[in-house]
Amino acid sequence: MTSAKDRLSRLLGSVEMARAYTLAALTATFGSFMIEQMTSATTYATIIVLLCALGVAILFVRREELSLLRLAPSSLFAFLALALASVFWTTDRSDTLVGWLWTFGFAIMAITIGHIRDTLQTVRAIGDTLRALLLVSLGLEVLSGILIDVPIAFLQIEGNLALGGPVQGIFGTRNMLGFVAVIALITFFIEWRTQSVVAPIAVPSIALAGFLALVSASPTVLVLAVAVGVATAALTIVRHTPAAHRTLVQWVLGALTLASLAVAFAFRHPIIAWMGGGSDFSIRADLWNQILDFVAIRPFQGWGWFGPWQRGEYPFTYINYLLDDQHQTALNAFFDVLLQLGIAGFLLFLILGGVALIRSWLVASVRHSVVYAWTPLVLVTLAVDSMFESFTLAGAGWFMLVLCALRAGQSRSWRENIDAANTGVIPTLRAQE
Repeated sequence: MTSAKDRLSRLLGSVEMARAYTLAALTATFGSFMIEQMTSATTYATIIVLLCALGVAILFVRREELSLLRLAPSSLFAFLALALASVFWTTDRSDTLVGWLWTFGFAIMAITIGHIRDTLQTVRAIGDTLRALLLVSLGLEVLSGILIDVPIAFLQIEGNLALGGPVQGIFGTRNMLGFVAVIALITFFIEWRTQSVVAPIAVPSIALAGFLALVSASPTVLVLAVAVGVATAALTIVRHTPAAHRTLVQWVLGALTLASLAVAFAFRHPIIAWMGGGSDFSIRADLWNQILDFVAIRPFQGWGWFGPWQRGEYPFTYINYLLDDQHQTALNAFFDVLLQLGIAGFLLFLILGGVALIRSWLVASVRHSVVYAWTPLVLVTLAVDSMFESFTLAGAGWFMLVLCALRAGQSRSWRENIDAANTGVIPTLRAQE
């Protein structure tokens, strides 16, 4: 007769639990604003704590399947360690500890999903989750903006759909809706190309995400769309290049990318004017200049890790006072990390995202299945969006960064060589996979 402990272990290690946990964690992550507005911050924090505890339990039950060396990227551990260490020099230890716990919690959920689901299963789960959340967003926008023509105050839905936007759905801001819609577009397209879902589901899903990205009227959506489009074209070229010439093509594309960035920077003002984002960029430029003044005071260690800016905390309140504004982030993930964790944190953040992008790009270049293109394209989205928002440092953005970094490390990492030395198996990247 099996004991209750054995039954619980089988349940936690089952495929059904893996799928249910993944969907629950993704819904809690991407639906954070709606859940918190409909309940409370305490309720949402309780949900995240329970999901983290369940994730740790699942990993413990599956411990024989895991390698400690490949549990997560070393750069992620270093970044989390520095953020926790900042409690010793922060302006508010309790708020820094709370901010770190949120960061650590979303990382735990991402690590769990990265180990219990493969890439295709992850894409399918994210696709199902975002399809549902975007449908709810559209439904509420139609209800508010067309059917009853009344704002839904507790979700901050203003009911502007009939006017062509901007709309924000259940995500709180139009920029967040645009960010989620672009990730959804990538995911739905990969689902379609891998035949994970049938065309009658894939095509309307792509249309839904594209429509909401358009009516979000987010100034960053166009930049994200162009960046993802260029990255997709470049990756397609590399994937169809013969192996003998692939390295040369990679270097040429890298040089073209650097040249394009230089040209874009040189002509940034005409480009911003053409996009109609002059005033928006001006606000950001003033904020970033002010942040650099505070970075100069503590250039190496920063002011302590908070994630999103806490109300009443220095230097955030003073920055807002000087600008006569109410910013809740630096509107740039790189400036936010530089302000909070200094140059050390900035470099670790670059390493975490940069190494993940390079690894995933190289894997997607040689493997035939298009599902491997999902990770580098999402990382490109996160990198570009980080120049205009700080989404990558908290919530869904941070979750996606950790998940993609873990996925990239599983496919191409120095840890594979150590594991190979212990098992006698030589790791390879086979083009036919």
